[in-house]
Amino acid sequence: MLEPDFVKKGDKIAIVSTARKISLKEIREAVALLEKWGLVPVIGSTVGKEENQFAGSDQERASDFQKMLDDKEIKAIWCARGGYGTVRIIDKIDFSNILKYPKWVIGYSDVTVLHSHLHKLGVCSLHAPMPIDIHKGTEASIDSLKDTVFGKKVNYNIPSSKKNILGSCRGQLIGGNLSILYSLCGSASSINTSGKILCIEDLDEYLYHIDRMLQNLRRNGFFDNLSGLIVGGMTKMHDNNISFGKKAKRIVLDIVQEYDFPVVFNFPMGHVEDNRTLMMGAEAFLQVDKDQVRLEYI
Repeated sequence: MLEPDFVKKGDKIAIVSTARKISLKEIREAVALLEKWGLVPVIGSTVGKEENQFAGSDQERASDFQKMLDDKEIKAIWCARGGYGTVRIIDKIDFSNILKYPKWVIGYSDVTVLHSHLHKLGVCSLHAPMPIDIHKGTEASIDSLKDTVFGKKVNYNIPSSKKNILGSCRGQLIGGNLSILYSLCGSASSINTSGKILCIEDLDEYLYHIDRMLQNLRRNGFFDNLSGLIVGGMTKMHDNNISFGKKAKRIVLDIVQEYDFPVVFNFPMGHVEDNRTLMMGAEAFLQVDKDQVRLEYI
């Protein structure tokens, strides 16, 4: 995997929206944060643009991302927010320059489209907080982003959940938002999970749909040769009037019961305030014990 150079003070960091619309006001705290870190924010043309729910037309969003991707002075692209829309532009983007001059693409949620596509191309990216919610992130989540982009070694030790499946494994970190991974199945952006550690999270979904998406991943072979599974926030889940009968963790456990790999629940990633930065594509070691979970890069 190609690992982009880590940033240093004075570097330019672009902020663009590949999906839902966002105003300049909504990213002011993120801009101030970059400046505090000694970085130079470059605001994309999609910030402040609007076409229905999107940050401009598909072509405008693709062009804005392409411009930042091709600009050698831009050292990282920080996606302003998620929502929906990145999949509409992914096939309009020419990624050839990122293979010559790798740079960090940063975000989560709908940005999983980019993480998955970049993984297929062999380029690492950062599953991390975005400008839209930087104001509500924990200090630990913000520090993890700063430390990671500046190249400081970031390892995680968190309390173990009673429902975790114990064990250890190693492999490249992959994944992101479950709904997006599900939607990419069968496309040029669908990831190969063999020998890797899959990370999943989701927000505002019905429990039966969590089951349907995981059944789909199972049928697509996502778990066949998986090294390990990390489950982040399963936030604001819904149930029907006639209950599905299982919560999100039990749905996951039922899906993976026929396999033999460690499983971590409650990992601080996703649509949670404590959304820690993960380097997608990087080789990592995962140790799941009764009392503690340890994730470190190799």
